[in-house]
Amino acid sequence: MAVAELMKSSLQLVFVNGTDLETGKSLYKSKTFNNVKTVATADQLYAIAEAISGLQELPLYMVHRKDSTDIHQG
Repeated sequence: MAVAELMKSSLQLVFVNGTDLETGKSLYKSKTFNNVKTVATADQLYAIAEAISGLQELPLYMVHRKDSTDIHQG
């Protein structure tokens, strides 16, 4: 049976960085923080994202958690 093991996590904050003058669509800018504890909960990560976004000039649009998992024979 195969086993999945969570190896690493990162937190990506996406900010609104203005509007494209030709299309009118929003432009985005992201910041990624690596080496996030893999045991961190969604609530903990969102609280961190809100705290960090308060230090930024751009408004927060979205928060992503990116996980990397190794799969091997168990």
